[in-house]
Amino acid sequence: MRTCSSFFFLMIFILGSAKIWSQQVTTGAHTLGSISNSAQLPNGVRIDTSAGGVEEIVALRDDLVRVRISPSHDLPEDASWAVAPETRRNSVPVVAYNSSDFVGFSTAVLRVAVRRSDLRLIVGGQDGRILFEDAAPPCFEGSAFRLSETMPADEHYFGLGDKTGPLDRRGHAYTMWNTDAYRFQESTDPIYKSIPFFMAFRAGMATGVFLDNTWRTNFDFGKESPSSYSFGAVAGPVDFYIFPGPSPRQVVESYAWLTGMAPLPPRWMLGFQQSRFSYTPESRLMEIGNRLRSDRIPADALYLDIDFEDRNRPFTVDTKAFPDLPQALTTLHNMHFHVIAITDPHIADAPNQSYPPYDSGVARDEFLRWPNGSAYVGAVWPGQSVFPDFTRAATRAWWGTLFGPFVRMGLDGFWNDMNEPSIFDSQTGTIPLDVLHRIDEPGFQPRTATHAEIHDVYGMENSRATYDGLRKLEPDTRPFVLTRATYAGGQRYAATWTGDNSSTWNHLRMTNPMLESLGLSGFSFSGADVGGFAGTPPPDLLTKWIEVAAFQPIDRDHTEKGTGDQEPWVGGEEQENIRRRYIEERYRLMPYLYTLAEETARTGLPMMRPLFLDYPDATRDKHPIDVDPGVETEFLLGHDLLIAPSPYPEEPDSYTVEFPSSSWYDYWTGELVPPMVDPPPVLNAPPAAAEQVALTTHVQPTLDALPVFVRAGAILPMEPLVQSTEETPQGPLTLRIYAGDDCRGSLYTDGGEGFAFERGDFLRMSFTCVVTSNGIEITISKRDGSFVPWWKSLRLEIYGWTPTRDVIEQDGKNSAIQIEHAQNFIAVSIPDSGEGSSLKIE
Repeated sequence: MRTCSSFFFLMIFILGSAKIWSQQVTTGAHTLGSISNSAQLPNGVRIDTSAGGVEEIVALRDDLVRVRISPSHDLPEDASWAVAPETRRNSVPVVAYNSSDFVGFSTAVLRVAVRRSDLRLIVGGQDGRILFEDAAPPCFEGSAFRLSETMPADEHYFGLGDKTGPLDRRGHAYTMWNTDAYRFQESTDPIYKSIPFFMAFRAGMATGVFLDNTWRTNFDFGKESPSSYSFGAVAGPVDFYIFPGPSPRQVVESYAWLTGMAPLPPRWMLGFQQSRFSYTPESRLMEIGNRLRSDRIPADALYLDIDFEDRNRPFTVDTKAFPDLPQALTTLHNMHFHVIAITDPHIADAPNQSYPPYDSGVARDEFLRWPNGSAYVGAVWPGQSVFPDFTRAATRAWWGTLFGPFVRMGLDGFWNDMNEPSIFDSQTGTIPLDVLHRIDEPGFQPRTATHAEIHDVYGMENSRATYDGLRKLEPDTRPFVLTRATYAGGQRYAATWTGDNSSTWNHLRMTNPMLESLGLSGFSFSGADVGGFAGTPPPDLLTKWIEVAAFQPIDRDHTEKGTGDQEPWVGGEEQENIRRRYIEERYRLMPYLYTLAEETARTGLPMMRPLFLDYPDATRDKHPIDVDPGVETEFLLGHDLLIAPSPYPEEPDSYTVEFPSSSWYDYWTGELVPPMVDPPPVLNAPPAAAEQVALTTHVQPTLDALPVFVRAGAILPMEPLVQSTEETPQGPLTLRIYAGDDCRGSLYTDGGEGFAFERGDFLRMSFTCVVTSNGIEITISKRDGSFVPWWKSLRLEIYGWTPTRDVIEQDGKNSAIQIEHAQNFIAVSIPDSGEGSSLKIE
């Protein structure tokens, strides 16, 4: 087993000779001894240790405990960038527990015990299940710490945000340190975000763990030791939370309760977005908008990268390249486009040059400083630059005001890039670790902190300043903020993307696990640069990427300067037609997508999900189905759609799709997926996991086909095709009803951009169906909310069931409604008054 000292030797080796770390990590690893005294709290227990330390464990809810440990007599300041003060103050009463060997407590759900002899912690459920168990006592060396936990052979680990590599983190180690990772690869770590949350999954049940520490942290899921996993940090507080599901959905919802929900985005965020570095001059931007409309490729957003700025300076416009940007924005708005502009967090160091962001920032003392008091200056896109201190509430408020002229100009959203922060002339690629921040923030004691402590939250606080500023400037408009770097809880302020990926087949393959992990980690509203950022994709790769991205939360085509064109029409008419068809399907699914977005904002459940999240019992032995060979690229869009791209999309070889339950329909044909009697063997594959699951199917890939399946029992709301989300659909709302068990669906909609929904101006409906021996019964609920929708009637398409008599009864009365018979479905149309209805078809 790993010893306390062996870990710290490894940590020092990894960290090298960086001055800030060598000052903080010293020899002399130690534990905190045994329990010398304990005191019961109304909501937990406080423990004094024989080595002079203290530990406090409290229950915020019956199913959520917080653990804080200090090697000194006092716990550190109770402050957090991720968890709001009112959440940390939440508590429930507990029942104390004491014995000769343990001290602890229990809630209605959990049992917590600390061993008296060495402080090892055990958290279990009232059902006897062990959720979290120390494999060794907490270990300290200087300011660093490490916690080691038992690791059952059949336990799997998920989360940590958009880390590269497998969805399952078992057998791998990771570092949390926001890093500009241009052209990152499958083994690159760290990359852009630090989200120190993971989910342990075993035998169909899950437990969540969140380490709230903003310093450089690291997680080892069995890479060093096959019998234990561990996590720790080079400095900062031992402050972590443990929460059981027992279902993985419950774990995700608990994490969202802890760190906050993502706000409901504007509907147009879900539309197709076109970008590149850069669309310049102004005529090129207009050309792209006009081509999208003339080719009838639905789209909602266009992006302006740094070349629209004067000398790459944030909050400026190059008036030579964009002589009349306000008029261009007006024209694009009239074409139903929204325009997003980049705003990097650096400000050009430009004294006496009439550059307002610099002048006002200097006058207000808003920029970071060295310990000697001089301004920190580093090179980025504008050249030498200074950096706002986003740990100050006043600085964030000042930053928010800088968007005023751009909001009034007509820009619709803002893109916070380079905010790891990335520095070109620094040996570490970022702000030196001893540069000082002046924390002046509600919930924190005013103090200075080095960049070593603040680095991983800098991007989040940048996006927070942008979001809060836009809310103040336009209080009746939902902000759209896109951030590259962030920390746990950053979903409260911004959507995100996976950073500077590459135009390769492997990067397409890597995208789905990265987005699923972001969704598990709070960031449902996420995407990847479609087609890849670095390099020029061959036409087939761009086509395949557009197909898959049509079913992901954010669908943005983006590429870097110097690459070939990457718009949907590139590569010829055949490729464009395929790409258009998939983008059009995304727009037909918009009612479903927007309903999922509202579910995220309300519950924290991600739009794009690994299969085990909704189907933890998919396999006979209850291992997560997503770890089966070839399944990692499959994903769910909500509860009802399963997308199954090839695990090796550049290859023409056939592959097998595994399903998490026994009955699914082909989305494109409406046919039930038949049981496969003998799945074809896969050369050199491990023992067939298909024996573990209820249903599989065989796929022979082609360029124009993406396998998409619908859960039997799903009811999908869909709308007529439009060219943007601002265009009013013409025709009925369609409900696609796929006969099966647990037949249900729902719909949420509202105005799409403002906050009137918070005052009841929304629409919510639910739908159910039951197949009986006499026919099929469909129930449509009465509308909830005051929002008046665009449709006046409903078209019900029923798959997997056919009538015997073509007789319809509506609301208990015989009806003359006609039944339309198609190849794989029947359809009926009814008016929708909003009062609800019930149909029985025989």
